[in-house]
Amino acid sequence: MRILGIDYGKRKIGLAIAEGPLAEPWKVIKVSNFKEAVEKVGSAFAEASADKVVVGVSEGEMGEESRKFAQSLGAETFDETLTTHEAQRLSREAGVRQSKRRSLEDAFAATIMLQNYLDQNSQVHIV
Repeated sequence: MRILGIDYGKRKIGLAIAEGPLAEPWKVIKVSNFKEAVEKVGSAFAEASADKVVVGVSEGEMGEESRKFAQSLGAETFDETLTTHEAQRLSREAGVRQSKRRSLEDAFAATIMLQNYLDQNSQVHIV
């Protein structure tokens, strides 16, 4: 099953993809409004041949907008609290140049959210 993970933002949307137990960053889409975001992510969903979409949601106003976005796509939601900060920290620790970090941080955040989703929903249980 291919799963598309989304870190929704008003100007940039990070995308990650997973086919199996590991998520990986895919790309960042730039948008100017909600309608364009829905259209571009819908196209990315088709391009990725994904079976499922998971949108990360946080708290507050942005969380509500993310939920609305997920609903417009018929997507599942999952908590993404602090994934952008975690993505920035991990990128710095890995020595990723600042220019590359800034251009892909939303995709990295989507990857962390999607990996957390996969880990929590894993069918494998270690005894």
